[in-house]
Amino acid sequence: MVTHVPSEQPGDERGALLAFVEAQRGGLRRVVLGLTEEQAASRPSASELSLSGLLKHVAEVELNWLRLAQQRPNEKQRTMETWGDSFRLVEGESIPQTLAFWDEVAAETTEFIRSVPSLDDTFPLPEAPWFPKDTSVSMRWLMLHLIEEIARHAGHADIIRESLDGKTAFELVAEAGA
Repeated sequence: MVTHVPSEQPGDERGALLAFVEAQRGGLRRVVLGLTEEQAASRPSASELSLSGLLKHVAEVELNWLRLAQQRPNEKQRTMETWGDSFRLVEGESIPQTLAFWDEVAAETTEFIRSVPSLDDTFPLPEAPWFPKDTSVSMRWLMLHLIEEIARHAGHADIIRESLDGKTAFELVAEAGA
């Protein structure tokens, strides 16, 4: 697994935000260590969430926010009909492919955030009932939102992983470092 930890300078807000996003990505990536594709696709709780599905969903969500900030079309845009496929691997998809895709998105996010003139630069939120109408948000907001989004799903993933084999996040950190 590739990690994209930016070099951080004291007082470097971009580096700090990127490091926090990467820390949350790492937590989510680690939950599949040592699991088979079948184990990672299982749903051991009342939820329909699986570990592999969470990886795919978060990678696609990060891409979507990146494309919104870049004000470019999202090549993996979901529709109401395909929304459910963002939470599960479909035929031909695998955990290594999903992680590689997410690595590409993560690298692009890092490059983009490092290149914007200011974290105060803004982009418009899409029209949706859950967003205020005609609102723009900053690149700083984007990074904080990515931390929130990934951390929420990393928490889901921790519970699912512990339900599968009892392994906790701390054990997986130790395994990943070995």
